[in-house]
Amino acid sequence: MEINKIIEDSSRYLMNTYGRLPVAPRKGRGVKLWSADGTEYLDFVGGIAVNVLGHCHPRVVVAIQKQAQRLLHVSNLYYMEDQVKLARLLVEHSFAEKVFFCNSGTEANEGAIKLARKFARDRFGEGRFGIITAVNSFHGRTYGSLSATGQTKFHKGFEPMLPGFTYVPFGDIDALRELLEKPGPDGVCAVLLEPVQAEGGVRMPPPDYFSQVRQLCDSSGVLLILDEVQTGMGRTGELFAYKHFGIKPDIMTLAKGLGGGAPIGALLATSEVAGAFRPGSHAATFGGNPLVCAAAIATIQTLLDDNCYIVEHAKMMGIYLAQKLSRLKEVFPEQVAGTRGLGLLQALELTAPCAPVVMGCIERGLLVNCTAERVLRFMPPLIVQEAEINQAVQIVSEVLKKL
Repeated sequence: MEINKIIEDSSRYLMNTYGRLPVAPRKGRGVKLWSADGTEYLDFVGGIAVNVLGHCHPRVVVAIQKQAQRLLHVSNLYYMEDQVKLARLLVEHSFAEKVFFCNSGTEANEGAIKLARKFARDRFGEGRFGIITAVNSFHGRTYGSLSATGQTKFHKGFEPMLPGFTYVPFGDIDALRELLEKPGPDGVCAVLLEPVQAEGGVRMPPPDYFSQVRQLCDSSGVLLILDEVQTGMGRTGELFAYKHFGIKPDIMTLAKGLGGGAPIGALLATSEVAGAFRPGSHAATFGGNPLVCAAAIATIQTLLDDNCYIVEHAKMMGIYLAQKLSRLKEVFPEQVAGTRGLGLLQALELTAPCAPVVMGCIERGLLVNCTAERVLRFMPPLIVQEAEINQAVQIVSEVLKKL
């Protein structure tokens, strides 16, 4: 089917929920995509931080193929070997002791909200259900996760939001302390934060912010939930971003890169907190089914493979990409307001809306994402090489020259 026909039929048959760009990928390998019309693209969106191993990584593809021949799906009423194996991998390489599997990041955050409130109710009784999140945060689009999201533009038209959510400026420890220490702090059960606000414009926390947040949560008796849907699975140069800050959360959510392209989410917690869930408390029909677990196991094992050193490579490539983007700020001071990021989650903040830059990059064979209106967000696969970064930055440079 030709690309124009695909676009035409999309408008005819699909609900209009995405501002789609004129690209129709048909094949992918590594850091490259090919569209239905044969155009080749360098992919620095990576499925929005999903394709950590690149497109169609052989180990993930083979794992899916083998599993598809054995068993696609079975109910969580029964025990699943690969589900247990995946949970063990996550536990052995994180703070967590228990795992719940679902299908996406928004579902993982819904589970985290429920778990935090259930834990507080069991321990303290009724009334302690408040959750503090950050302005400019993004936690998903179902009602619980949408209510937790600190961006009113996502709330419009869907009000009223669920009660019990309060937003503070990201990185402002005094604002958080004030909420936790003012009269009636027993109404708060958890603080929910992203290590880096990815969707909110790749906003970075102050260096000592999370250590102070952890201390505040401990002294106030509230749980710390980290949303690592975008920052997890090696994206920042550590398997999980919380490791950069020398802390451990009580609950963590994962999705995006966990399945290497397969749809899977996970809710991780300490045994003490996880104990609030009992049979019937929470469920997901497709959560952690054999097919997606096989993909996730292959993804994690590849990330952890000493011979591949992919996470360490991501850290080095993140530094290299940050340096190249900083150079763009020097060359284009009128167009570029600043750069920031962690690992292979990097941003180039422009002085004007970046939608025209995204289109200019597409015309030259580069896929890059625009978020927060003026922020170009770069999320290439963790296997990206210096030559590909050079090519991507050169294309951005060519587009900026035209502005």
